[in-house]
Amino acid sequence: MRLTGAVVLVTGASSGIGAAVVRRLALAGSQVVAAGRDTNRLARLAAETGATTLPADLSRPNAGRELAEQALARYTRVDVLVNNAGVGWAGPFAGMADSLADELLAVNLRAPIELTRALLPGMCHRGGHLVFVGSIAGRLGVGGEAVYAASKAGLDAFAQSLRLELTSRRVAVSTVVPGVVDTPFFARRGQPYRRRRPRPLPPDRVADAIADAIVRDRAEVYVPRWLRVPVAVRGLLPAVYRRLASRFG
Repeated sequence: MRLTGAVVLVTGASSGIGAAVVRRLALAGSQVVAAGRDTNRLARLAAETGATTLPADLSRPNAGRELAEQALARYTRVDVLVNNAGVGWAGPFAGMADSLADELLAVNLRAPIELTRALLPGMCHRGGHLVFVGSIAGRLGVGGEAVYAASKAGLDAFAQSLRLELTSRRVAVSTVVPGVVDTPFFARRGQPYRRRRPRPLPPDRVADAIADAIVRDRAEVYVPRWLRVPVAVRGLLPAVYRRLASRFG
């Protein structure tokens, strides 16, 4: 799909990967609708890029559908949906509050499903592209992040299933699987990233991968590409992977 002139809705656009995607697509000539919680950051992003902004708290019931309706009211169509918004939490599962678990499932899984359901009929009629920003945690599982990993695994399965369902339609589906990215995500989840390796990637690199996935109709993209290796090892040699994961984390 051509990015020039395309109407693109990006969730989680206040900062991090989402803000980088807005900048990247605006530079490519897209009409970007940037949705996020932080209205001050959105205003600065709009001044920088010319994007239209829509404040949205995707943890609320029906927030995805409401956001879709607002975007369609502005532009009458959405050609590309980038489901990027995500929240995390790190710590022992037994110590996780119910409200936090509900928020993770709502933002990371329920809202993308609502948004997709609301926008897909128009895309099936005109053509379009759905992008889902997953996580390597959803492919491998991560100790101390059980609910986050589960929400991203669910998003992954949803995207893969849609791809199979829409093969005869004019709607493409891409899943982007980032590793560690240098964003406020880790501070917000309650536990900073302390490992020396792998080093966090700049969010611009993920934004470039998302733009490339849209233009080239890529079904699946890992950022960085070497993340395919542990996923392959887990699939082919699960016992070996479990031993390595237990030793190195």
